[in-house]
Amino acid sequence: MAVLVVCALLCLSSWVSLYFILCNINGSRSYEWNCRLVTLLHGILAVCITAYIGYVDGPWPFTYPGTKNTPLQMSAMVVSLGYFIFDMGWCVYFRTEGPVMLAHHTMSILGILLTLWLGESGIESCAVLFGSEITNPLLQARWFLKQTGHYGTWLGDVVDVLFVVLFVVMRVFVGGTMLYCELISPRPRFFIKCGGVAMYALSWVFMVDIVRFTIRKSKSWSKQQRDQQGAVAANGHEGKKD
Repeated sequence: MAVLVVCALLCLSSWVSLYFILCNINGSRSYEWNCRLVTLLHGILAVCITAYIGYVDGPWPFTYPGTKNTPLQMSAMVVSLGYFIFDMGWCVYFRTEGPVMLAHHTMSILGILLTLWLGESGIESCAVLFGSEITNPLLQARWFLKQTGHYGTWLGDVVDVLFVVLFVVMRVFVGGTMLYCELISPRPRFFIKCGGVAMYALSWVFMVDIVRFTIRKSKSWSKQQRDQQGAVAANGHEGKKD
């Protein structure tokens, strides 16, 4: 356990150092810009590592929940633990996130700590990390597109569609299946199952915001289509007059 604590502190120091290096390099950019670069890097790294764990290294999380942690699983959790502590501190200091996101970070930190302390259910934690972080690069890309003035283009629409589809598939359907396998299995501890229920419930809180966003986006697209059709009709009418 002492080794894990040291590794977690080293990972935390690494994420903090990376952030300050980016702030030094990108001095003209905002603090949030550089923090989101760190978030983007963590999202890509976490997805790659946990995908390898789930699909190659094993075991399969839907079949073998509650098994002993492997060294690779612990490494992935320690890396993400350091990031979540860094980002939690950043969000609290700059007051950029609401209670839902802070609750997500808090549950992620507590869940990883519990899994590392128990020495089991690492495969479920890695599966949750994969499902949570796979939409993260798209979320950051959406923010960067807004900051650079390219969100109103077709690229912004593609990012939005991919984000919504991935979120619904991974968080609701795949996440629901994972939770079901977790609850019916006799191996995972009671506290781990409670954590799984809490994380899935939080996904539905996010889902409410996703539905509201989708409705607003659909109305915006419909309005744009009507405006374009009206412009084409007006141009055609004016052309006949000439």
